Amino acid sequence: MNNIQRIRQVIPEYNCDAILILNQVNRLFATGFSSSAGVLLVTEDNAWFFTDSRYIEAAQTAITGTDVMLVSKDEKITESVKAIVTKNKITSIGFEEGYISYKCKKDWNDKLGIEMVPAHGLLNDLRKIKTRSDLDKMIRIQRISEKVFNEILPLISTDMTEKDLAAEIIYRALKNGVDDKAFDPIVVSGPNSSRPHGVPGNEKIGKGFLTIDFGLKLDGWCSDTTRTLCIGIPDDEMVTIYNTVLKAQEEGIKAVRGGVKGIDVDTAARKVIEDAGYGEYFGHGFGHSIGLEVHETLSASQLSKDVLPAGAVISAEPGIYLPGRYGVRIEDTLYITENGSENITKLPKTLTVI
Repeated sequence: MNNIQRIRQVIPEYNCDAILILNQVNRLFATGFSSSAGVLLVTEDNAWFFTDSRYIEAAQTAITGTDVMLVSKDEKITESVKAIVTKNKITSIGFEEGYISYKCKKDWNDKLGIEMVPAHGLLNDLRKIKTRSDLDKMIRIQRISEKVFNEILPLISTDMTEKDLAAEIIYRALKNGVDDKAFDPIVVSGPNSSRPHGVPGNEKIGKGFLTIDFGLKLDGWCSDTTRTLCIGIPDDEMVTIYNTVLKAQEEGIKAVRGGVKGIDVDTAARKVIEDAGYGEYFGHGFGHSIGLEVHETLSASQLSKDVLPAGAVISAEPGIYLPGRYGVRIEDTLYITENGSENITKLPKTLTVI
């Protein structure tokens, strides 16, 4: 069953005749085709992808099981959709209220002149569960990410800046065939490593911990990987903190399985850090779901109300951050199964000293 068929099955649950998909990532999920311009309309029986002359040939080649419609230069895309809506006697349409603006929704409402029903959850719920084919694509981009990490590892020195190293990650990622970065690389060293989402600076890489957090994209699918290294010999407390974070990650991973609450996974990891006396220095959650976006809807944190389903993919990334001194984060990616999880990250986690 492809994703268009999955969407068709659940449309009746949202009390609408069709769903209008405007968000680029959701269009990619549904059709396997990515373009900056396009609209997808899906009913229980049919689907139509509307695009202009810039993408029509590529769309016709890439998309199957959907009518691909050319929007002419003399016609607005809303008019093309309106024609299909009228012809097929569609009286209510679901829309992605979590993605589109009030003005955008109003413009479509005014043009189509029919009821528009909030249906943001329809796509989100389907995207939570990754098929084996989806997972294979995520493993592929993860392997490339690991190759990039292993390539930049011997380059690291105190003669280069944090920005230099971030640039090397992007350069080598593109050389290895990725489509794009999933987010700007986080490369922070010394005191800067105490900032979980610190920005690489023009300072030379300093002594102490060096945290490298980066994500790449291929065919729309994202990776997300973090490793913390040490520049110079770590002192006893640094070793203790690193090992505490590693143990916390291991305990959180042990708690992961289909049907477990996200908060319970976070609590299992957090207890290790709290018992070691560093609880106040772990300010974020254990993890978040990953897929066609690097941050999707599920989370494992103290604020989470999510039940983590088998088939979801989440990060496992506890950390300890001592303000003005240093920080440690270790991140893997987990595919949740009925009885546990499959860790698709294969980089070693013993503390690397440079």
